[in-house]
Amino acid sequence: MTEPKPGSGLIPGSDPGSSGEGEAAGPQLELDQLLTQLIERAEDVRGAHHGLRELIRATNMITGDLDLTTVLRRIAEAACQLARARYGALGVIAPGGGLEQFIHVGMDDDAVTRIGHLPEGKGLLGALIEAPQPIRLRHLDEDPRSVGFPEGHPAMDSFLGVPIRVRDVVFGNLYLTGRLDRDEFTEQDQELVTSLAATAAVAIENARLFEQARRRQQWLAASTDITQQLLSTQGEEPLHLIARRTQEVADADAVTVVLPVGDTGRFIVEVATGDSADQLTAMSYPQEGTLSAHVLETGEPALVEDMSPSQLYAVHMSELMAIGALMALPLSGAHGRRGVLLVARLRGRPRFTEAELGMATTFANHAAIALELTDARARQQRVVLLEDRDRIARDLHDHVIQRLFALGLSVESVATALDGPPADRLGRVVTELDETIRQIRTTIFQLRGSISPGDGVRSAVLALLPELTGSLGFQPEVSFRGPVDLIVDADTTDEIRAVIREGLTNVARHAAARRARVVVTAESQRLTVEISDDGRGLGETTRRSGLDNLRRRAEARGGRFDITSPWPEPSEQPAAPPPGGTQLLWTIPLS
Repeated sequence: MTEPKPGSGLIPGSDPGSSGEGEAAGPQLELDQLLTQLIERAEDVRGAHHGLRELIRATNMITGDLDLTTVLRRIAEAACQLARARYGALGVIAPGGGLEQFIHVGMDDDAVTRIGHLPEGKGLLGALIEAPQPIRLRHLDEDPRSVGFPEGHPAMDSFLGVPIRVRDVVFGNLYLTGRLDRDEFTEQDQELVTSLAATAAVAIENARLFEQARRRQQWLAASTDITQQLLSTQGEEPLHLIARRTQEVADADAVTVVLPVGDTGRFIVEVATGDSADQLTAMSYPQEGTLSAHVLETGEPALVEDMSPSQLYAVHMSELMAIGALMALPLSGAHGRRGVLLVARLRGRPRFTEAELGMATTFANHAAIALELTDARARQQRVVLLEDRDRIARDLHDHVIQRLFALGLSVESVATALDGPPADRLGRVVTELDETIRQIRTTIFQLRGSISPGDGVRSAVLALLPELTGSLGFQPEVSFRGPVDLIVDADTTDEIRAVIREGLTNVARHAAARRARVVVTAESQRLTVEISDDGRGLGETTRRSGLDNLRRRAEARGGRFDITSPWPEPSEQPAAPPPGGTQLLWTIPLS
């Protein structure tokens, strides 16, 4: 039998013909290698099982809430726990690039304060935005796209970045740094975080849909409130109510209702709520080149993501505050577009979405319809009032005046038959009867008002008084001089209402008056509204936003506003209280 050649054993360099120990070494070594491989495979399976368990736990963590802000933070926290990262962040991509939001975990408040402003999406963070593919690095500083860290930033070395896609659109990115128990993130870490990002996309979309549904419900509730309030006989002034509810539901920083001023080519801010409301109210500015004019002309709502100086159209609010996101909504009525509703958030706050624009547009349409219904009801009430006045005027003319005139003739005939003091007394009675007849004729003239559009200053002012009497604590005196219902148009009537409301509101808030008087005088070339009170006067107060509003309203129409003198002296008006108080004169030209 042929003997084996040297070196042909199971282990290189061994001899099969050697001792028994050599014969057993080969199979033992193979067994050790197999056991080592089996242990490694078991560790891999154990690690994969642990990773899957952690992934399930992380999935449950991020799908347990429907508030978007909470969901985003939980995603960042879950990613850190899943990949055993010291620091983590979720960056929400802005529509124009860069980061709109940056939710970070792992850093304490002191570190955040030292760093200052949050990342804007440059360097390595920006690379993941431009090319949404996972990035895994052992050392951050070895990558040429890394731009380093600002002063005070904690040290970071290993890096893992994974995009989050919502309906094939990149919503944002997950950023992880600082693997806790090794030098770098593994391929398994990347796979787990990528799977988490897919689940996060579903959670984000669900949170978005829930938020939209909640907002839509709030807008519908606000529309219902507006309609119910405007159809009632008491309550807040319609445009104030619309602006206030819009600010609440839209989570806006400022809301204004802008109306055109006749054919002057100018706008006036009729109502403002939120930031700088006092300065914005009654602000007047040219229509040309403004976003409000564009919306008023086209009748289409506008959505602006950021009111930067490069915007094509100007917005009046930008003069007083740093406006970021903006919605401009037309208020359309049966006879054309009445004005524009502007809804703004300050720079740095989240932008308005297309869904929010659609909901706000529907609300603006409901509000405009409610205003139309309110106007129709006011016209109907005015017709009823004027019909009642006409009946009273006929009765005064056909019965009272005729009887007084007959009584005057009888007294005069008796007086002619007498001499001396009795005749003089009867003569004075006849004179008083003539004066009474003239006053009644004047009252008849005032009662018989026209119901055509543009007329009705008396009706508008008198309808305003019940709204203000409660805050004043007494009924203000009101009188009219001149043909106010014949030469004052509808736009000016609205201005008169706004001026009287502002003036009497100031009296109620600051004057501590016992008496107030309103006189509306219409002459051939000008209109004057006088508001007087017997209160404490202006004093040294530094807040005069209401008076500034009156001044801006007058100047917008080419007029003026003066604070002239206190309540007239008793010699000028015997029934007046002691001198004091304030007298406001608001004067505009009549074309």
